Amino acid sequence: MSKSLKRVIAALNAAGLPHEVTEMAESTRTAAEAAAAVGCEIDQIAKSIVFAGAETGALYLFLTAGGNQVDPALASAAAGEPLTRADGNAVRKITGFAIGGVAPIGHLTAPHAFLDPRLTTFPTVWAAAGTPRHVFAIPPADLARLAQATPTDFTANNQP
Repeated sequence: MSKSLKRVIAALNAAGLPHEVTEMAESTRTAAEAAAAVGCEIDQIAKSIVFAGAETGALYLFLTAGGNQVDPALASAAAGEPLTRADGNAVRKITGFAIGGVAPIGHLTAPHAFLDPRLTTFPTVWAAAGTPRHVFAIPPADLARLAQATPTDFTANNQP
């Protein structure tokens, strides 16, 4: 078991949440792949999109419904500074996860996080569990609490 996956499981255990981490036979690197593998709506996939602050270099995590896209201007407004795409090496060094398997929880150093309100319209959402092939289901309220994510409108196609 990878160190990344172990950290996600430890975070779920520490929160006392019942959970089942599932290893998928297929890749779950994209929201469409994950939704097909899990058998859910694409918007039930909680994508972990990481940006870096252009001024501070701080990382910001945007937990986004699978069918939505982060709007750079709205994301920058939420973060309080201009944002750029985060460098993969920096993401791995700070969060402990590689791009394509960034989990919303279990980070080495937790970035400031924001939650797409679209995710809260489902009883359960699915998120990466630290690898490109592992996912876990979680109620959105628990996801927001564990990730310390603030519900914020930051997507280009905000769906209720």
